[in-house]
Amino acid sequence: MASAAEQLAANLNFGAIAKATELKKRIWFTLGALVIYRLGTYVPLPGIDPVVLKQVFQQNAGGILGMFNMLAGGALERMTIFALNIMPYISASIIIQLLTAVSPTLGQLKKEGEAGRKKINQYTRYGTVLLTAVQAYGIAVGLEAMTAGAGSAVIDPGVFFRATTVITLVGGTMFLMWLGEQITARGVGNGISLIIFAGIVAELPRALVGTFDLSVAQNWSIFAIPGLLLLVTVVIAIIVFMERAQRRILIQYPKRQVGMKMTQGESSHLPLKLNTAGVIPPIFASSLLLMPITLANFSAQGGPEWLTTVTAILGHGQPLYMALYVAGIIFFCFFYTAIVFNPEDTAENLKKYGGFIPGIRPGKNTAQYLDYVLTRLTAVGSVYLALICLMPEILISQYALPFYFGGTSLLIVVNVTMDTVSQIHSHLMAHQYEGLIKKAKLRGGRR
Repeated sequence: MASAAEQLAANLNFGAIAKATELKKRIWFTLGALVIYRLGTYVPLPGIDPVVLKQVFQQNAGGILGMFNMLAGGALERMTIFALNIMPYISASIIIQLLTAVSPTLGQLKKEGEAGRKKINQYTRYGTVLLTAVQAYGIAVGLEAMTAGAGSAVIDPGVFFRATTVITLVGGTMFLMWLGEQITARGVGNGISLIIFAGIVAELPRALVGTFDLSVAQNWSIFAIPGLLLLVTVVIAIIVFMERAQRRILIQYPKRQVGMKMTQGESSHLPLKLNTAGVIPPIFASSLLLMPITLANFSAQGGPEWLTTVTAILGHGQPLYMALYVAGIIFFCFFYTAIVFNPEDTAENLKKYGGFIPGIRPGKNTAQYLDYVLTRLTAVGSVYLALICLMPEILISQYALPFYFGGTSLLIVVNVTMDTVSQIHSHLMAHQYEGLIKKAKLRGGRR
């Protein structure tokens, strides 16, 4: 751990950060925006009985609400103005990406550069508003149906409560979307990812305390907690290694005539990540599998008989649940990778600019080769994701550990941390280059 901390400090170079004024402003802006977000996760919706709501969430801790509450940083459990967090925006972005692959109109917009990207972003915002409104209305209706020993979760149900809930939740999600864009533009890192990251990290202390209380209540062995921490450390190390792994395909460019001179042929690399799909597959797979459990728990009678049966065989730790979870992760890995990376478009762009893979003919053969390599990488990446997400699921089912120790949360935290550190390093490099240019100009002026 000490060597890892020293390496992180060396990469960040805190002394250089102190000298980079622009970078300091960006970091402070990012921290200030995240503080505002965390404050908003404690502003409750009007008309909610917190006692009843807490009891309902305790009953549904193992369902889909528990997972989305983890991604929302506890805001869903407290039913605050940020209860939906930024998840509708992410869903809208994924839907637009899927439509871009099947719709010729959106596909053409994607090829139009900056103007097309702005148009697609605008469609994503419209989709976010629509999805948030639908989900907010569903939450309002669900809250009115929620009951526990202390009574109903809604103090005064009706049309007015539903309207205020929809308006408040839509406003909260749109504010977070705007805040994330501001962090990306004026801060450090990806704003949307940092908002999810902040929610998970902020709830980690409570999860740790709950784990220690659980170990005392169940009389765990004295080696259980150190073993759990060691397992988490090993999983994080594996995630860092696998997320950085990539296949670099050599791209060769031919010699060119520039004026009276013949320039040498250049070479570059096309990096293909081992895990192109990121954290999308486990989120999608777990959401689909946890849906029956949540629907059954929402019903006072447990729902129809078939739903009760499905819930029993799809519980955490059940063989069918584990098998379907692994199958879902593998399926969404291949599906989402096929959406975000098109070998035919990449091969066409290489051919357009004169690039080629040594030993592979440009055009169709290049596309087939890229598809072959990407398929093998995705196969390894899907197995890696399945194993990373399956091991914590066993711990959650056997020892009732919080979702924060799951593979999805660790994947998000590690990926966002690596991306943010990389961006800080890039800002530092830019600052050093600016300093060298200024010194060169000063020396030139003295001469």
